[in-house]
Amino acid sequence: MAENKDYYEVMGVPRNASEAEIKKAYRELAKKYHPDLHPGDKNAEAKFKEVNEAYEVLSDKNKRARYDQFGQAGVDPNFGGGAGGSPFTGNINIDDIFNSVFDGFDGFGGFGGSTRRAATNTPRRGSDSESSVTISFEEAAKGCVKTISYENVAACRECHGTGAKNGATRTCPQCGGTGQVRISQRTPFGVVQTSRTCDRCGGTGKVIDSPCPACGGTGHVRQRKSIEINIPAGIGDGQVLNVSGMGNAGTNGGHSGDLHVYVHVNPHPIFERRGNDIWCELPITFTQAALGAEVIVPTIDGRVEYEVHPGTQPRDIFKLRSKGIQKLGGRGRGDQYVRITVEVPRNLSQKQKDLLKEFESVGEEKNYQKRKSFFEKIKNMFGD
Repeated sequence: MAENKDYYEVMGVPRNASEAEIKKAYRELAKKYHPDLHPGDKNAEAKFKEVNEAYEVLSDKNKRARYDQFGQAGVDPNFGGGAGGSPFTGNINIDDIFNSVFDGFDGFGGFGGSTRRAATNTPRRGSDSESSVTISFEEAAKGCVKTISYENVAACRECHGTGAKNGATRTCPQCGGTGQVRISQRTPFGVVQTSRTCDRCGGTGKVIDSPCPACGGTGHVRQRKSIEINIPAGIGDGQVLNVSGMGNAGTNGGHSGDLHVYVHVNPHPIFERRGNDIWCELPITFTQAALGAEVIVPTIDGRVEYEVHPGTQPRDIFKLRSKGIQKLGGRGRGDQYVRITVEVPRNLSQKQKDLLKEFESVGEEKNYQKRKSFFEKIKNMFGD
């Protein structure tokens, strides 16, 4: 403490700061500069020590009062004397400091021993697996059952996931089964104790004398798996089905992850899906459009009959109610929309041509309302 420092400036608080404000500032700065977050960074390490030194004084009412009255000389008997002593004597357990100050805070990924043990010894959920399935347009509309194959990581059956031959493990003698070992290190603040993962057992608290030959001691094996899944009616292209618990196996008895199945729907040669509605085009002849006719319309439920009214025009649209796609997860279905296309005949015989010419010769202007309106507009634009 020989260097004269402004502890309030170090903590970033005013001189009249409350105890709560000082504690809050310390939490934020300790998180920011903790050596575990900045391995090998000497500047961060020095800043962390400086913050701890300031907090040691400002968090103690008596020390703070002496510091406010006499400055650093009031709290450091060696200030200005050149001696190498330190006011922080005895054993300091950094883990205990953080556990008490942060009230069990684990946002650092584990500063304290208990937090690190939780990260290595507690059950952990397995990761998720992915697969895909391709279905037809009709299967997507009505739902289906599909068998899919995929690779996942499963617990070894030979050792039941322990990684040991015949499942035989024993408590790690180095850490006593905690998965953590404490290290004492002498610092300018005294003897500091920190925790780290036990290198003998890798933090599991168990050691394996004879690894399982089936999994090589990992406790897990990769396998090819086949399952049946229900694909609901109304599913769309690109949607993902989640199959709970069918992903990769967890560790330490943790639950398995989930399986995500990406659904691809093949396009249909006739139908087009728009939301829950189906669209299609229906070609009819000139005569059917002019005179009206009963036509057959394809739907996902089969063929249905529909009466085309006389004078139907190209691009006219009619609707078949509730002939669309089942609403996913709900009741009811969409509709089917049918767009009319009138096909002009080609490769006419001479007789057909003569008949059409005769038909044209007896035609009247009232038969062609659009044509009549069009030429009236031209007359209005250019005159007679």
